[in-house]
Amino acid sequence: MTDVARTDRERETERAALCEETFFLDHGSADMQEFISAAFGQAPPADPADRAIILYYAVRDGIDYDVYDHELSRESMRASAIVREGRGFCIHKSLVYAAALRAVGVPTKLVFADVRNHLASARLKELVGGEVFRFHAMTKAWLAGKWITTTPVFNKVLCQLYGLPTLDFDGCEDSILHPFGADGDQSMEFLEHRGEFADFPYDMVISGLRLAHPLLFGDGNSTTTGSLITEAPPRRPA
Repeated sequence: MTDVARTDRERETERAALCEETFFLDHGSADMQEFISAAFGQAPPADPADRAIILYYAVRDGIDYDVYDHELSRESMRASAIVREGRGFCIHKSLVYAAALRAVGVPTKLVFADVRNHLASARLKELVGGEVFRFHAMTKAWLAGKWITTTPVFNKVLCQLYGLPTLDFDGCEDSILHPFGADGDQSMEFLEHRGEFADFPYDMVISGLRLAHPLLFGDGNSTTTGSLITEAPPRRPA
């Protein structure tokens, strides 16, 4: 067997491992199976890309985005707990998407990066300390022979309230940069790559968030109270 063939075999083995269930990506749980079944409505499509597209929109619009009022214990960060709650921020939604993709045979990793995020209320920017958010989460999926990075994070209703187009996914190309808003500003800029992981690096991310954004945390192991919907800026006249 040649070196190239051996490398290909090793890569296939690695990708197979990236479909396995983990503590956080518990796709075999009843809650995750129910979420996945509801997304498809029937048997999953044969094409993995079509599966990924359907699940992308199920996560993007079926789980509300908000950074407030989230317990961040290990148990609460499991994909099954997140779908029961029905809301979360980028980390929660990426965990659910990664778990759902693994459940239908699509290898996935979790990706983290520091970003400048313009979809934020004035209060949230105060709590975060500006527009730079640490440990923004994304999902990397193996589709059509390549790794594709996606972020099914900001749901349609929230984008409308903040005057931003939604971020869509075609199953073929990366979906990480939101289109420019009505004011011409890009809503997401990537500043520093934090790494790719086969499972959620809980200690690194949660301690990193606490250190970077201490005002965002309330008492105990949770984020402070609030609502991005009620904090949305007034709608501009047409």
